[in-house]
Amino acid sequence: MKELNEYREKLINRLSDAANGFREACLAVKDPYAPIEPGGWNTHQVAAHTRDTDKLVYGWRTLRTLAEENPEFPNFDGDAYMAGHYDPNESLREMLDGLVENIASLTETLRGLPSKAWMRVSRHEMQGDGLTLQTWVERGLGHIEEHLETVKKAK
Repeated sequence: MKELNEYREKLINRLSDAANGFREACLAVKDPYAPIEPGGWNTHQVAAHTRDTDKLVYGWRTLRTLAEENPEFPNFDGDAYMAGHYDPNESLREMLDGLVENIASLTETLRGLPSKAWMRVSRHEMQGDGLTLQTWVERGLGHIEEHLETVKKAK
């Protein structure tokens, strides 16, 4: 159990570090509206997507799994969401600060959880049953880290 608790503490710290690192990397890009790859998203779009997906998918699923008995989650189409909600005029700094604030709030909640809470389960309409709170935290971290690596290519 000690190793599992240590893993979870490191997971929480990595989540916080990833959000802060993502903010720093995005703000370091000289032209956040230049495509990162030909025909691809720019840094501003990646930042909006990462913030929104954290808030509307991974953070939301984590908190609902904690609060509800075996909630079921619908699939989330990030591209469709971006097509209908992306605002190129939104402040990059404010959007990134929002991501960091959401992660800080989530990590504060996670730090106070008993071990049993990490094993609370949920289900997903496409991914099936038995998805734990820990699974959503791990996936949220993975999503931020993936986009951090993407943004690093824009420098």
